[in-house]
Amino acid sequence: MAASKTIGPGEIHAAITRLADAISARHPEPSGLLLLGIANGGIELARRLAERLRCRAGTVDISFHRDDIGRHPIPKEFAPTQIPADVQGATIILIDDVLFSGRTVKAALDELFDHGRPGKVELAVLVDRGGRRLPVSADYVGLDLVIAGTKKVRVTLDPLSDRRDSIRIEPAPQERAARPIS
Repeated sequence: MAASKTIGPGEIHAAITRLADAISARHPEPSGLLLLGIANGGIELARRLAERLRCRAGTVDISFHRDDIGRHPIPKEFAPTQIPADVQGATIILIDDVLFSGRTVKAALDELFDHGRPGKVELAVLVDRGGRRLPVSADYVGLDLVIAGTKKVRVTLDPLSDRRDSIRIEPAPQERAARPIS
């Protein structure tokens, strides 16, 4: 089994600064933006970016829009969708920790459009690891990493102490093969 790799707080904080600077450059008056963290990985990142940009942040829960809900049931602890403003005509930036296949973003768009029709939707991610299975790309990327499909990227953004932030690249857990129906 291959060893894990860890990216520490310094590199993570620099990536968050790059994200905030890029968003601010494109949106010089960010107070009109609405940042929506995709639950659960994007929530803390959205909060931190909203604090830096001085704009509103909320949460988008994708549990009911997942295409793999049969294999990954809705967790007992989840963050419900909380949108602090009307999405109709709004400029919204979806925020997530890792962009991989694009399926999470598709589910987030489905949930978002259940609440109205935004004027514009953009995507910001802390880590773009490649490996897309849908035609989805991020408008803002903190870190571009090339990671084999056999690896898992685990992002920890600690809401109590950013000194404990980390990104771990480790072997992906093997999924159990589906048992045939007899």
